[in-house]
Amino acid sequence: MIATYDENQNPDVMMAAWGGQCGPHHICFNLSPHKTTDNLKLKHAFTASFASVDNIEESDYFGIVSAKNVPDKVAKVGFTVTPSPNVDAPIINEYPLTLECRVIEITQTMLNETRVVGEVVNMSADERVLTDGKVDLMKLKPVVFNSAALTYHVVGDSVARAWGSGKKFQ
Repeated sequence: MIATYDENQNPDVMMAAWGGQCGPHHICFNLSPHKTTDNLKLKHAFTASFASVDNIEESDYFGIVSAKNVPDKVAKVGFTVTPSPNVDAPIINEYPLTLECRVIEITQTMLNETRVVGEVVNMSADERVLTDGKVDLMKLKPVVFNSAALTYHVVGDSVARAWGSGKKFQ
């Protein structure tokens, strides 16, 4: 979920399907032309939050409706915002995990998409999604988009230890 402010500090949030982590402190995503794309170019800041089972209907709505047509779409679903203290972007209070990001690169691709790379300058997480001070995916219950079936799926069980399960081949 990418949240930005427009030129009048109105909050906008959209579901971005094509993105992910691209470095230890960076995330990147591709967007077609949207109000959010305009806001990113204007403000050079955004917050990224994670849709979960608990807010999937509101999150899906944010992907269906453009802020160009429904400028108060955040309020329409009953969500509230707090200005980020670190970047010029809104924190959507109903999302329990938010990355506050400064845009460090915006490029136009040959496919007429806008590629955005953001540096994560702060992460805020609600206590209810933490275990021993770390984000617990089983508590967060984030969803991923299956573009083949046009469905959302919950990120689930751990299946192996990173940098450990393949050591048997060494």
